[in-house]
Amino acid sequence: KDHIAKTDRSCRFSLLLLDLEEHYFEPHTAYNLTGRGPEANRQTSGSLKICSKSIIFEPDDAVKPILKILLKDCKGIGAVEETGHNPFIESKPACILIETKQIYLIKEENVVAPYKYERGEKKVTFQLEVPGKTEDVVQILLQLHRASCLDKQGDQTAMVAAILQSRLARTCFDKNSFQHVTENPHMECVAEMVSPLVTNAGHVCITDCNLYFQPMNSYPDLVVQIGLHSVRRIYKRRHGLRPLGLEVFCTENDLCSDIYLKFYSTKERDELYYYIATFLENHIAECTAESYMLQWQRGHISNYQYLLHLNNLADRSVNDLSQYPVFPWVISDYSSTQMDLLNPASFRDLSKPIGALNTERLERLLERYRDMPETRFMYGSHYSSPGYVLFYLVRVAPEHMLCLQNGRFDQADRMFNSVGETWKNCLEGGTDFKELIPEFYGSDSSFLKNLLGLNLGRRQGGGRVENVELPPWASDPDDFLEKMRLALESQYVSEHLHEWIDLIFGYKQRGSEAVAAHNVYICQCVCLCFCSIEDPDQKIAMLTQILEFGQTPRQLFVTPHPQRITPRFHNLSATPSLSSSELSPSSPSMESFEDLTEESKKMAWSNMNKLALQSRHKIHKEAVTGIAVTLSGDSIFSTSQDSTLKMFSKENGLQRSMSFSNMALSSCLMLPDDKIVVCSSWDNNVYFYSIAYGRRQDTLMGHDDAVSHICWRDDKLYTASWDSTVKIWKCVADDISSNKRTQFDLLAEFEHEAGVNTLDLSPAGTLLATGTKEGTLTLWDIANPLPLNQLTCHSGKIHKVAFSPDSRHVLSVGEDSCLVVTDVQTGMLLATVHAEQEQRCFCWDGNTVLSGGMSGDLSVWDLLSSKVIHKIPAHSGAVTCMWMNEQCSTIITGGVDKQIILWKPEY
Repeated sequence: KDHIAKTDRSCRFSLLLLDLEEHYFEPHTAYNLTGRGPEANRQTSGSLKICSKSIIFEPDDAVKPILKILLKDCKGIGAVEETGHNPFIESKPACILIETKQIYLIKEENVVAPYKYERGEKKVTFQLEVPGKTEDVVQILLQLHRASCLDKQGDQTAMVAAILQSRLARTCFDKNSFQHVTENPHMECVAEMVSPLVTNAGHVCITDCNLYFQPMNSYPDLVVQIGLHSVRRIYKRRHGLRPLGLEVFCTENDLCSDIYLKFYSTKERDELYYYIATFLENHIAECTAESYMLQWQRGHISNYQYLLHLNNLADRSVNDLSQYPVFPWVISDYSSTQMDLLNPASFRDLSKPIGALNTERLERLLERYRDMPETRFMYGSHYSSPGYVLFYLVRVAPEHMLCLQNGRFDQADRMFNSVGETWKNCLEGGTDFKELIPEFYGSDSSFLKNLLGLNLGRRQGGGRVENVELPPWASDPDDFLEKMRLALESQYVSEHLHEWIDLIFGYKQRGSEAVAAHNVYICQCVCLCFCSIEDPDQKIAMLTQILEFGQTPRQLFVTPHPQRITPRFHNLSATPSLSSSELSPSSPSMESFEDLTEESKKMAWSNMNKLALQSRHKIHKEAVTGIAVTLSGDSIFSTSQDSTLKMFSKENGLQRSMSFSNMALSSCLMLPDDKIVVCSSWDNNVYFYSIAYGRRQDTLMGHDDAVSHICWRDDKLYTASWDSTVKIWKCVADDISSNKRTQFDLLAEFEHEAGVNTLDLSPAGTLLATGTKEGTLTLWDIANPLPLNQLTCHSGKIHKVAFSPDSRHVLSVGEDSCLVVTDVQTGMLLATVHAEQEQRCFCWDGNTVLSGGMSGDLSVWDLLSSKVIHKIPAHSGAVTCMWMNEQCSTIITGGVDKQIILWKPEY
């Protein structure tokens, strides 16, 4: 696995000599025949590379330059007869004659330098070592030449793709490459191996032991092999704005993956992903931003590790320069002789994007923004792009820069000459808004030194471009990186890093929040509409644009990112210890009420294993099925299979008992303003009970079988039924509360193949999750009656489903004793946890689960480890329902034992 900065230079030829998006088809041992007359017998031996846009000849003599001839520059390609010396032997086509208007000369004297070229009419003759292949090579070159001469870029790309697929289809994976003769192949398909700026087509094969990739051209190796049991992390990737990539890591924290594959279909990519995932223990820990966020908040992983994980989850990869991992500038002082990490003035404001740090420049940009037509942007360049990445890495990746810039380096004065100058330009330049790359916080300082002795040009002052000039507070490159790492892990950055995450990966990345935060880039407009474009030329133009401008990371958080829990005295060892009141996070002057709610939720969930029983109430004659509570918490309502709705309070005990029919009630909920309780029943109806009037206010007869579960949001009632439907009804809470005769209008109906047992709405109210009696989980967009994803994730009835607070995952429990976590966006099963017994109900925060099982115990699960971390004896029979308030500070459970139990976390 070669990181961008560690390209193998022992081989002169590399895929970086190809143009962007070009394919290398096949090599041939050949001779370059130069000269005429007395020089006719001079030959240069080497390797002739047939590529989709060019012909490349690599001489065996490393002193001689590599020749590159673009097919679009060729005026003629043909086979010429070998001049026969014996008139009795028929001459045969043995040479390839190429007429071109220019030739590129690369790596002359084996030195990495800008490409030279010879212009003018040229004739170049190659003789293959195996003459019998000449005709075939000429035919493929003519075919590729025709493609390069087509007018439209889209047509060129389509023709080359067809040629590539045809060649791949004629070959298959060579099973002689298996490590063991006993291996059983599971799947075989074609794909491309991705590395910075290049892709290489070939065959993928996955067995019960290994993942293999066999390049079509045998370059750089005959086969790449990865043991499945050594895999630690896998990520789906968006490559070229399409969901086709898969990256595999055999390490926990390394930047470099072991292989990055781009498939030709999302279905094949997903099948391979799922198969590899089965070899990973606790795969959910690899896949959720929440799990890493919790680890980071609690100090289990560093700021550097957390940013690395977020970049990975957001499709950033060192193998894709348009999506290279992005890290923040955190230091703003590059002129002092000493770095002061205890002084906030030493740090950059992490709540603002780079472009908004200089108010004068920002005002000029906003004036232009206001005058723009739609679609508008504040910044015409991005904080990360291939050009910016290679700006930083040119000293260790010169060939990548030459590849990106058509064989040229940048002007000497525009190169990465000084850290301080670069920061100053990011603050003041009209088009420079770039952030940093992870190397600035790593341990390898070679990218700051011209160890290869590259001739990168002379600056206007006359000095050569050599090592990067460092700030006065750094004694050498290693010292610079060490102090950058200290700054990244400092108290100030730990307390403010969540603000930068909001901009790059979070809720300020797009929409009105991005506008308010002055965080709108040109490429955001480019990438959002890619999938809707059908014209191939426009698609290629857009892909070219992201290579120039870069891409915004995939959004990971849609709500404000919580702050890290850091003790204020962490870096202040010299100061006296602070009082507990100064450390308290609950001062209203410092934090908003919403922050306090979030903090109380975090505190409650971290202490869920310390649940204390408050009181028991046995008020029903059959199993309890539903619980609803008024906002004040004074009155508790419960439904039961005994067909009654009960109202009671902790202080006064049972106050009311209502019966609407002689059949079981299945669930209940409270409408806003604490005026109406809604109950679903096995008699196919939904009942509306007025607390103020103490009577049934209305009845909705909406189904042909039992109504199993109900939800309410924004004047809409969602009803699930064993008649295999979920229905959405117009249900205006104020109308029902004011004793008006309500008109229940059916707004939508979602069809299922089995009775629906449970449902849940996403926190934003845009998605619906349903679970059936046959174990099928379905995800719906409420605006569309067609399922987004449908999968059988349980082998029996699903008892309950619930979205995570960020809407990215759904947890379900069923008769098969499994807890299953499903990714909302992809429909993939992220984790299946086998419990010792059937779980009937639960609440969760996206990481920790409190569930009630058949034995009557409550279990606290940590999904990071897929284990029960605590068990609490509760009911004498199955726990059937559970309610939790918004602050997560009060829990109420109901059971088959007819009891209702009130709980509180103790901390």
